[in-house]
Amino acid sequence: MADALPDNVPAPAGSGGKSSLFGLSFLDNLADMTMLRQVGLMVGLAASVAIGFAVVLWSQQPDYRPLYGSLAGMDAKQVMETLAAADITYTVEPNSGALLVKADDISRARLKLAAAGVKPTDGNIGFEILDKDQGLGTSQFMEATRYRRGLEGELARTISSLNNVKGARVHLAIPKSSVFVRDERRPSASVLVELYAGRSLEPGQVLAIVNLVATSVPELSKSQITVVDQKGNLLSDQGENSELTMAGKQFDYSRRMEGMLTQRVHNILQPVLGNDRYKAEVSADVDFSAVESTSEQFNPDQPALRSEQSTSEQRTASNGPQGVPGALSNQPPSPATAPQQAGRGAGATGMIQPGQPLLDANGQQIMDPGTGQPMLAPYPADKRSQSTRNFELDRSISHTKQQQGRVNRLSVAVVIDDKLSVNPANGEVTQVPWSTDQLARFTRLVQDAVGFDASRGDSVSVINVPFSTERAEVIADIPFYSQPWFWDVVKQVLGVLFILVLVFGVLRPVLNNITGHGRNKQTAGIGSDAEMGGMGGLDGELGNDRVSLGGPQSILLPSPSEGYDAQLNAIKSLVAEDPGRVAQVVKEWINADE
Repeated sequence: MADALPDNVPAPAGSGGKSSLFGLSFLDNLADMTMLRQVGLMVGLAASVAIGFAVVLWSQQPDYRPLYGSLAGMDAKQVMETLAAADITYTVEPNSGALLVKADDISRARLKLAAAGVKPTDGNIGFEILDKDQGLGTSQFMEATRYRRGLEGELARTISSLNNVKGARVHLAIPKSSVFVRDERRPSASVLVELYAGRSLEPGQVLAIVNLVATSVPELSKSQITVVDQKGNLLSDQGENSELTMAGKQFDYSRRMEGMLTQRVHNILQPVLGNDRYKAEVSADVDFSAVESTSEQFNPDQPALRSEQSTSEQRTASNGPQGVPGALSNQPPSPATAPQQAGRGAGATGMIQPGQPLLDANGQQIMDPGTGQPMLAPYPADKRSQSTRNFELDRSISHTKQQQGRVNRLSVAVVIDDKLSVNPANGEVTQVPWSTDQLARFTRLVQDAVGFDASRGDSVSVINVPFSTERAEVIADIPFYSQPWFWDVVKQVLGVLFILVLVFGVLRPVLNNITGHGRNKQTAGIGSDAEMGGMGGLDGELGNDRVSLGGPQSILLPSPSEGYDAQLNAIKSLVAEDPGRVAQVVKEWINADE
């Protein structure tokens, strides 16, 4: 009877005698799924694995920073060879072309590139254009154009080397020279500077660019140079900016002088009071007006003879009357008259005519001892004397020009904190005000340090006031989320959390679904076997259902409506195919009865 049972059992659905694929039951369960479900399951697994690897790589990826914004104007091959030789990891951003290196290697990479002589260069062409070979048919115009182009490139390179200038272009308009003076034209130039973001050129720097271009081109005057920035702002308007430039220079000079005097006060008080125990400020009133004066002074008390001219003239007539002979001149002299009285001799002598013999008191002729001839009365003589004297008074001429930047007045203010006193008994530190004598000494020190001049109206004030305890600047603690290491840790933690969610939330349910599908069918089959004894009492709602026993091969049991023989044959077939399962069902029946 037992041998005949297998012959009467119908063949089970599927190949019940076929073993699992490669011994893996979940592959069989996967094969039982629909094609659409299989494709979706495989795509989900592949996407989950790819996302997991991407998150792991992202969390382990170092922080890259741009070394150069772009490799334009640089030898990319030389840059890469230098970084590779220095064992520095780098990458190039495909969209912007920026060269990226690790944040920790930026300083070392720049040092290596600077040592290798690698630096960004502009696209300006200098005098190297003249080194190129020129054809035999090159005209003079082309030669002059190449020279002008090279000169423009060299000037642009020089201007671009300034700190605030990112790039520059220079245009030179050099007219052709003429032999006629009236047709001669002066060259002119225009400069376009491209500044870095947030930077600007000071008036002094603009003037330096103008002078640089003017001295590089022959016969180019500074008034014929125009400097413009990339925003279209005119920078070389010297007429409008001259006064502002001068005012800026004067302001800078005043601030430098005040800073120098403040530093002198600092140098003299710091060794005595210590750091943060005093504050000093100096205000200087500087006069920038230019004054020229000329004065001429005379000193009448010190005359000096400069020149003297003297003329003396004397004329004596030794002869008688001369002239044209006439009736009067030819008359003989009148006869001499003897004096009537002796006492009248002297008076008669005074009446002697010029040229007549002189008589003494006795009336005798006076003889000349030298010649032995009688002395004659002298004729009248003409005398004239003239003298001219020029005196020079003491005179002094002085030309005075006062220097600009003369200090009119200094004001110095110094505030000193209380003196710290330590109690030797308990070591307690207290603040004690400075005495009047000590403040006076500090005042004299400050006066000597700044060059105090009372006649100039300078003032120095040294005051003792206790400082506030909260005067120090409070440095805020850097929050932990702003630390450079924080984001690296966050990236790694997020990566780990994402992997855990991916494994336990996606992969594990999917694998359980695949591997547990067979066990669910087996459990369903065992439950059906346990209830086979009561199949006849099932409601009509299950009458048309077919019970499935899951396992390596799916076995479909007939419904209760097919009759007792069909059910018996199906059970016999199940016992023949899998006696172990039947034994397990019987065992559970016995345990349930107990």
